[in-house]
Order: sequence, then structure tokens, then C-alpha cells
Amino acid sequence: MKFRDDHSASRAATPPRPAAAVQPHPGTTRESAITISELNEATKSLVDRSFGQFWVRGEVSDFKRYRNGHWYFCLRDSAAQMSCVVWSGDQWRIPAPPDDGMQVIGLAQLAFYPVKGTLQLRITRMEAAGDGLWRKGMQQTVAKLTAEGLMAADRKRALPKYPRCVAVVTSMSGAALRDIIAVAHRRRPGMRIVVAGTAVQGEGAPLEICAAIERIVRWGRADVLIVGRGGGSREDLWAFNDERVARAVAGCRIPTISAVGHEIDVTICDLVADVRAATPSAAAETAIPAVTDMLAALVAQRRRLTAAVLRRGESSSLDLRTVAREIRLASFRTAERRRSQVGAAASRLNTLSPLAVLARGYAVARAADGSALTSASLFDPGSSFNLLLHDGVVDARVESASLQPVIAPAE
Repeated sequence: MKFRDDHSASRAATPPRPAAAVQPHPGTTRESAITISELNEATKSLVDRSFGQFWVRGEVSDFKRYRNGHWYFCLRDSAAQMSCVVWSGDQWRIPAPPDDGMQVIGLAQLAFYPVKGTLQLRITRMEAAGDGLWRKGMQQTVAKLTAEGLMAADRKRALPKYPRCVAVVTSMSGAALRDIIAVAHRRRPGMRIVVAGTAVQGEGAPLEICAAIERIVRWGRADVLIVGRGGGSREDLWAFNDERVARAVAGCRIPTISAVGHEIDVTICDLVADVRAATPSAAAETAIPAVTDMLAALVAQRRRLTAAVLRRGESSSLDLRTVAREIRLASFRTAERRRSQVGAAASRLNTLSPLAVLARGYAVARAADGSALTSASLFDPGSSFNLLLHDGVVDARVESASLQPVIAPAE
């Protein structure tokens, strides 16, 4: 005999009810796809629940103070970085705004901005932890190069006034090159520009910049070299603070212009170059003279040459007149001196002349053959002879001749 459980029988007699429909989680199917706003709001809620305040250490980079009073910057280490903000209402806890490159320790909280989907650190307290790595490295490099004399003013070379070829070491795709070419075409159409393309930021940029400079030097036809790039963060410009780049610029045989970043950016490359330009456009303005300036210089030079020729002609005419006057005076003085010398010689000759002796009362006895009879022994009695006087000749005959000593008259 079988017994039946009435309760079980009643359950078996009741027809089964349909199972409830399972709702899919948002985003797991096409039909349950969520919007970006929902995603960002969920992310913000997750971040707010999962993270509280914590201390973070890093190097300040790209510090900016906005008009609304907020500070925006990045904290970075050797491998990563994070955007940060200090609201104006939290700044009273911080003694002073940090400098770029400063190592700091800050009390932070992760904050997610759902409108743009960005994550940043909200800093409420900050303390300096010492000099930043980039600043320390830059100061060490500057000190080393200064000690070697590479930054001395007396080693800076002047740029050529009228270069025929300008070389540029920069990125082929950067705005700096476009600015330089535009300025060159405006100031001097047809100006020859040679570009050595290189990376201007990143890990391998220093070696590429050095290699580009070396290629230009080996080529040897550039008159001026512009090294630089457009603006950027300090990390972007760091390649131009590299010691290898600074030495390549300082050792370049071509006069160099450094044009890195904007006017407020100063790099080691700027300090060792022959000329520093605030921007790449300013570098082109400095290196390339305008056609109008060249024409004005030519006109001014022509005027100076004309004036110099006129002055030279006037000076030469004056010199000729002066020389002619001096020659006449010298001729007169020479003639007078020679006349005086001739007169003195004539006086001496007249004194020594036998005619002068004869004029004082002396006579010369001469034989018929004209020989002088200088002794009484040469006179034979009855012989003829003549006496030569200063104004004529007298014929004479010897009556007698005797030898007698000549007695000098008493004084």
C-alpha cells in the first residue's frame, strides 16, 4: 500500500513558474553600452573611494601661474610624470611657489576631471627637498665650461656682414625651420640655406645634434651656422643643455648663432655660441642682411669712396704745390750756395794765379824759346830776353849779370 505525501503532491500538481529575466551589467553588451560621461563619472567615483591623501616626491617641471591664481605643473622622476594643480585656496599652506627643477615633497590627492577625462594630483601642502636634477646638472656643466674659458666674451667671433650661405641645424619638421626660411626669403630672396636635419628632443637628440654640426663643418661652405629649435618645456629643450652639444657649438669653426626656445629660455648652448638669438626668426634676422640694408650700405660706401677720392685729389694737388714750392726754394738755395762756392774758389784761384803776383809788381824773365829764366847764371851778357809783366811783354838785353844773395827786406 502506497502512502502519498499530500504536500509533495500539491507541489507536483502546481505548474512551474517562468524564471526571472537576468539584467546585463552596463557595458557588457551592445545594448547596455554606456556613455563617456557615465564612464568618467564612474571612474571619478572609483578614484574618490579608493585613494585618500598621500605624500609624493618629485621634480617640478613646466610651472605656470594662471590669471585665476591656480598653479599648474608636473611632478616627474626619471621614468614618469604626473600633472598637478595647487588651487589658489590651498596656497596659503605653501610658503612660496616652487621653481622649475626643484625637488619637492607634497601632500596630494588623486583627482579625476570627468569633463576631459584627465587625472591629476591636487597638492595641498608642499616642501622643498633640495635642488632639482636638471638645475644641478646645468649648473655643473656651466661651471666646467666657464673654467675652461668656453664662455669667455673675448672668444666670441663676429658674424660676417654679407654671408653667401647659412647652415641650419634643427628639426626638418619643426616650426623653427619654417620661420628661418620665411625670414630669409623676405630679407634676401635667393639666399642659400643648407639644413642638417636632426632630432631636437629626446634621449638621442644630443648625439644627433653633434653629428649634424660636424657634417656642416666637414662640408665647409657655410658662412654662418644657426643651431636651435622652437619653444617647449624645459625637458624638451634639455638636449641644448647637454655638455656634448655645448662643446660641439663652442668648437665649431663656423660663427654660430644659438636660437633655442623663446626669449625667456636660456640654455648652455646660448652661452657658448658666438651670438644668442631670442628665437629662430631673430636668428635669421641677425644672420641675413636685408636687400634694402645692403643697397643702403652700397650707397653709403659709394659716397664715402667719392668723398675719399675728392679729398685725395685735393690733398694730392696741395702736395704737388707744396713740393713745387719746396723744389723752387731748394733750387734757389742750391744756386746761391754754388754761386758762393764758385766765388770763393775764384778768389782762391786769383790769389794763387801768377798774374796776380805780376800785378803786385813782379815780372818773369823769359828766354827767346819762352822758358823762364829763374837764375842770374842763365843770363849771358849781350843775350836778348823779354820780361813778362801783368799787362804786357818788354824786350830786354843783358848788359851784365852777377850772382848776389837775395836779402829779405827788414820788417
